[in-house]
Amino acid sequence: MVITQKYVNDIAYEVVGCAIEVHKELGPGLLESIYEKCLIEELVAQGFKVESQSLVPLKYKGKDLGFNLRMDIVVEDLIVVELKSVESILPVFKAQLLTYLKLANKPKGLLINFNSENITKDGLVPLVTNVFSNLPK
Repeated sequence: MVITQKYVNDIAYEVVGCAIEVHKELGPGLLESIYEKCLIEELVAQGFKVESQSLVPLKYKGKDLGFNLRMDIVVEDLIVVELKSVESILPVFKAQLLTYLKLANKPKGLLINFNSENITKDGLVPLVTNVFSNLPK
């Protein structure tokens, strides 16, 4: 199967749908770890391959430094989902997700803040990388 931008975007759309379902069920104000467990449950129920707390080796100039970064959720080995339950999304959270995407060589990431009234309106930041740009449409 050829991975395309459309395929990645379709999965991302479904991931957001799962996050909305979790948010509708629980509402805002809980710990990030609770949303993570529930989102994983929802994603698995929808048939997605999900990795939780996936490790990414930190490499500097090609050398493995023996230290790992931890990504919240990786869906279908394509989309990194970084979860937050904070008052507002800060630029550092976007930078963190972009770094994860770069180091893990993934095409797309979703920064989702469950501590918002409406996830799609003010609690979602989708990000793409050059890996995404280089995929066929």
